[in-house]
Amino acid sequence: MTFAIQTLNAISPLGLERLDRSRFDVGTDIPEPRALLLRSADLHSYEVPPSLYAVARAGAGTNNIPVDAMAARGIPVFNTPGANANAVKELVIAGMLLAARNLYHAADYTKNLVAEQHLSGKELDQQVEAGKKAFAGFELPGRTLGVIGLGAIGVLVANAAQSLGMKVLGYDPAITVERAWQLSPSVEQVTSVEELLASSDFITLHVPLIEATQGLVSAERIATMRPGSVILNFARGGIVDEAAVIAALDSGHLHAYVNDFPTEAGSIHPKVIALPHLGASTSEAEDNCAVMAVDQLTDFLLHGNIRNSVNFPTVVMGRTPGTTRLAIFNENKPNMIGQITAVLAEAGLNVAEFTNRARGDYAYTLVDVEGQVEDDLKASILAIDGIIRARKV
Repeated sequence: MTFAIQTLNAISPLGLERLDRSRFDVGTDIPEPRALLLRSADLHSYEVPPSLYAVARAGAGTNNIPVDAMAARGIPVFNTPGANANAVKELVIAGMLLAARNLYHAADYTKNLVAEQHLSGKELDQQVEAGKKAFAGFELPGRTLGVIGLGAIGVLVANAAQSLGMKVLGYDPAITVERAWQLSPSVEQVTSVEELLASSDFITLHVPLIEATQGLVSAERIATMRPGSVILNFARGGIVDEAAVIAALDSGHLHAYVNDFPTEAGSIHPKVIALPHLGASTSEAEDNCAVMAVDQLTDFLLHGNIRNSVNFPTVVMGRTPGTTRLAIFNENKPNMIGQITAVLAEAGLNVAEFTNRARGDYAYTLVDVEGQVEDDLKASILAIDGIIRARKV
């Protein structure tokens, strides 16, 4: 069987090269795709064809994808957490240095001396010396960085900041065991956002934009921050109340706001450094994201395994020789497993391996059965109340 994959954005060739063209057709104009491979394309108005099995985004955020609507159709949405982590980490460290040493505005000042005032030679040297006092900054060692969100990026940022001599505080009530092991033991984990904000000179955000994080950095919380603090936002624009940040910059309470999400108001403010969404804009990050997205997508299409889906649980099961695999999406309701196995038993199929995991309102089942599976078995499984989708892998 050949799977048709439609690319909705430019995808790194390093990722596309991993697709075996004897098994996969890849193109930008495919009328009935089995899978979509994308980066920033907006799917909220996309008409989902019945042929679609999966969506893979070469990146971490999935705000451009209607995740819940896809789940209701039995379509897993894959992302690539950690693939661009080093790129974002480096940008965060650069952002701290830009703010602490006033480098952004200092560079503008010297450019203006030549480009606008047309100074040169001794006169230029004199103005450089006279003006540099306005850009005197401070050093990072001894300062405190607060990291909100200790996922792949947050852990790298925390560890890097500590190696620069900073004290690091971290907040993430849902930190995974894997990330906890990766985190430097010297990073102090606090129990609330409020505690972190009140104790930090810099704060950096590494959480997704969801209802719970919308406006997380609010006027009330900014008021509790240390005078002269710096906010770094390389996560999503809506996590920060920008109007409140600008008011705090105007009053002098905040020193700077460095972000990757330009707005009309923020881009022209003298204390805002707004970058053009550069977080994952390195060739290495684009390659890593593409490779990870392609590998996860092909493992699902060929074997039914789910890794790094944002709307279905992780379910990975090795193939059992001599068996036929069924992949089943269902609502997370009582007795679903019993009804599925009853249908298999009625068809005279012995189960060799079986795994089922639930996540929220939905669940996913992989089952390897001995022998061949007739076409009418799928119809029998789909007839079970609560079954969303089923396919023979």
